[in-house]
Amino acid sequence: MDVSLTLIVIMAVLFAAGVYAMMERSLTRVLIGFLLLGNATNLLLLIVMGVPGKAPFFGEEGAISDPLPQALTLTAIVITFAVSAFLLALIYRSWQLGQADTVEDDVDDIALRERTDAEEELFDDESSPDEEEATTDFVGTATSPITVLHMRDHAAIDDDAPMDVPDPSPRSAGPADDDAEGDRS
Repeated sequence: MDVSLTLIVIMAVLFAAGVYAMMERSLTRVLIGFLLLGNATNLLLLIVMGVPGKAPFFGEEGAISDPLPQALTLTAIVITFAVSAFLLALIYRSWQLGQADTVEDDVDDIALRERTDAEEELFDDESSPDEEEATTDFVGTATSPITVLHMRDHAAIDDDAPMDVPDPSPRSAGPADDDAEGDRS
């Protein structure tokens, strides 16, 4: 399998540029970065496909191409299209509401950014070792495995609902027996 070094370099540059663009706060740049990542993924699948061959039909002789990377490429194209359409709708709505496509910091983001290392350690030390050992919400009560009980196991419940209890009579009434009893009466 002879893969061109140029394709590998282009794929690496597309991945790097896509990740860099997705780190921006502008939704348009996030969209461009996602499109670059989608194209880099398609190029990766093209590289993985190997040497091109004949179409993979039954009875075809000679070198045939692998159909799996082709199917994965089609899937990647569809996913890239769907997420791009969603991002475009998100950008359009953001532009309608605020005349900008940047993601702004909210109050929680600002408070999280302004936390100091001492406050971080304080938040980490709030849990005690006793709380870490508890695995259920029922602390202090003995737990046991789940036991499945049937309706007949509950004698205290007086219910008129029919139960699956075998008929104690030795005779089983079939359709022919029902007709015979109806004729006798």
